[in-house]
Amino acid sequence: MVVGPDPKVCVPATVVGTRLREGFLVTRRLIARFLVPAAARRAAHRSDAGAATAEYAVVTVAAAGLGGILIKLLSSDWFLNILKMILEYIIRAALSFFGLG
Repeated sequence: MVVGPDPKVCVPATVVGTRLREGFLVTRRLIARFLVPAAARRAAHRSDAGAATAEYAVVTVAAAGLGGILIKLLSSDWFLNILKMILEYIIRAALSFFGLG
């Protein structure tokens, strides 16, 4: 037996054309059917341990960038004038609704 990349899984050390103990002839079809899918299964079970950390890092950088844009926008005179106009419109509409303005 030969130990593969995963020490828990052992692959028989055989050569194409030789006979196994059970009497079956080792063929390329047999290897492709049993040994290659086992290797693919081992490769599919690799850990994604760092993926969540990378996603959190990307979201943190995006949030910091958005925060910087909002700070710049909220401190500009242009935005403050627009905000004042919107609030004045809302107050006038509310006062006229109640018949006070």
